Amino acid sequence: MIHKQILDKLKVITEEEQRLLNGQDSIDRTLYMETEKSVINGRKLLSEGELITVRSHTRFVHFPPHSHDYIEVIYMCSGQTIHIIDGEKVILKEGELLFLCQSAVQEILPAGAEDVAVNFVILPEFFDSSLQMMDNYDAPLCRFLIDCLKNKVSGTSYLHFRVADVLPAQNLIENLLWTLIGNSNESRSINQYTMGLLIMQITHYTDRLSSQPEEDKLIVSALRYIEENYRHGTLSELASLLCYDASVLSRRIKDVTGRNYTELVQEKRLSKASFLLKNTKLTIEDIAIMVGYENLSFFHNLFKKVYGTSPGRFRRNAHRE
Repeated sequence: MIHKQILDKLKVITEEEQRLLNGQDSIDRTLYMETEKSVINGRKLLSEGELITVRSHTRFVHFPPHSHDYIEVIYMCSGQTIHIIDGEKVILKEGELLFLCQSAVQEILPAGAEDVAVNFVILPEFFDSSLQMMDNYDAPLCRFLIDCLKNKVSGTSYLHFRVADVLPAQNLIENLLWTLIGNSNESRSINQYTMGLLIMQITHYTDRLSSQPEEDKLIVSALRYIEENYRHGTLSELASLLCYDASVLSRRIKDVTGRNYTELVQEKRLSKASFLLKNTKLTIEDIAIMVGYENLSFFHNLFKKVYGTSPGRFRRNAHRE
């Protein structure tokens, strides 16, 4: 459960909510939208230069169908809220996260006094800078989830993570709330690191993920397999686990991600190798074997082709930074 001090702040009735309790029967569109179109405008909610902010979800009112020109992440602090996303009912319970893609059309049923949620308002470029600050961010699954949010993968409207019992994720969310609610001028880099860590953390819990298209669930399962088995996993084993024909699965992976199974495994292996080169004193040969390459010469050539330099020089350059 979220820290009581934060929850007490979020439970306070806002001016907007007080007007609703006093008889106003609908949202004030001028607070959210600039035109007659039902698109909530990020400029209404973010200060100039901000990439991320947080606001309490407005209770006691029905939010009619709308979309956003930003990415919204909703965290349920207590109680629950009911959302209709592109016609599908989603119940967000305490401790859960709901990532809304920019194309999602969302409707929200009225929430009660104890149904406390926060909305993270995030511009897409925040995720770029956030993940680029992480040493080992370039994982296929992580990138796929971000591409979903930025509408680079067709069909996905939302990502619903049921992570109420995942303490590391809860701690990271609480850290984000502390810095954003405190509005510290020095918190941008902290928020970017924290969001990067949160994304990386929840990629380990894709079994708790719900999203709309079955195709996305298939790809998430495939990418999760690569994350966990990139050293020795095979396409045939993956196809068997998912009860799919290997050639059909290969085509679907390629169609959605733009890369085939072998290329995704290679990306994961080299990403892990670059992390180990930067952050450990393991020999290059040991690193090559650890990430799945028994042939050291092949590893050297492949690494140089992708990174433009040899593993040894990559390590030396990283240590000079």
